[in-house]
Amino acid sequence: IDKDLAYEVEGDVYYRVKNFKGYGKLSKRNIEEMLESAGSRIDVDERKETPLDFALWKAAKPGEPGWDSPWGQGRPGWHIECSAMSSTHLGESFDIHGGGRDLIFPHHENEIAQSQGAHGEDTYARYWSHNGFIDFAGEKMSKSLGNFFTTREITALYDPEAVRYFLLTVHYRSGLNFEVEVKCPACDALLDKDGQESGHCPACETETPIDVLRKQVRFPGLEEADDRLAYIYSTLSQARRFLATAKKPGNEEPVTSGVEGMLMTFVVHMRNDFNSSGALGALSKPLGEVNGLLDSGKGVSKAVRYLTIERFVNDMEQVAQILGCFGQDPDTWLQNRRDGKAERLGLDIAKVEDLLVKRAAARGDKDWEAADRIRGELTELGVGVQDGPDGSVWSFL
Repeated sequence: IDKDLAYEVEGDVYYRVKNFKGYGKLSKRNIEEMLESAGSRIDVDERKETPLDFALWKAAKPGEPGWDSPWGQGRPGWHIECSAMSSTHLGESFDIHGGGRDLIFPHHENEIAQSQGAHGEDTYARYWSHNGFIDFAGEKMSKSLGNFFTTREITALYDPEAVRYFLLTVHYRSGLNFEVEVKCPACDALLDKDGQESGHCPACETETPIDVLRKQVRFPGLEEADDRLAYIYSTLSQARRFLATAKKPGNEEPVTSGVEGMLMTFVVHMRNDFNSSGALGALSKPLGEVNGLLDSGKGVSKAVRYLTIERFVNDMEQVAQILGCFGQDPDTWLQNRRDGKAERLGLDIAKVEDLLVKRAAARGDKDWEAADRIRGELTELGVGVQDGPDGSVWSFL
């Protein structure tokens, strides 16, 4: 008020927006244009000097909690609460302020105005980071819409690291859509949005409790992320086994081009406003090169093969530290994923293991017909088998 940036009206205190020259800078809005159009878009409180002026302090109404102030009993305005908390716990200036992109205007714009009005022009947040929305089936996630899923519900179906990977596949400022699929338990028909919310299946006229449907929900995007994560962990697992048994060459040779430039390209993307989507894309070519070398290694020297795989594993450790993905023991992660998926799908792991033992015995007896028949039984269960020098390993097809 002493700086002519606020005024009192009947116990309320409002910020005088037109006197703060930086207003609109964060949201890239012109204050004059906003003042001209504001009155036509919102109900104007005639007590305010302009429609853009916002409350710093509100006079208490009967039955409301209130605190003493120079203007009488009242409470803080919504915007000033955040400025008060940040200045108390972080100081007048701090590095990063985050939030959803829907808060850029007016909330964050008002935070800047009132904080710099109190502490000075060059104070408050040095950098702003605004994230996009998470949508479920094309709609913003909201408790009121009934499309709200907790982290606990989702991680009961998918590994938390798969959720993290999925979130990283888009830039943090972009929106992310969780596609939702739910099938009717009675007839296996896919339910549309109305069916998911009501529990009614128009195909067979069955009514299913919502809590039952929520346990059967599928997120195709998450499943794709989970498969991609499994591919990367599988590559790391095979690469580490190769390095553990192969002989390191005594001479130095250049590694393949994709692996050579992987880490630098990854870092360039991450330095570009945390472009995690581009950073993940930088792993695709190196992954293809390494899998080709693991499969055969034809066309390159033993030194190039070894040194490329070694460089890939070492550089992926740095990638893992930055992203928080790919850092677990690959074999442990893959087994936990396999067993968790088997439990969700109701697959009898003991039966699978028994078939593998029988198949190994048939192969030992060179009974190839029996071995192929058992492989067929495993395929019908949705299980694939990979044979190696240390035995056979199963995974989902």
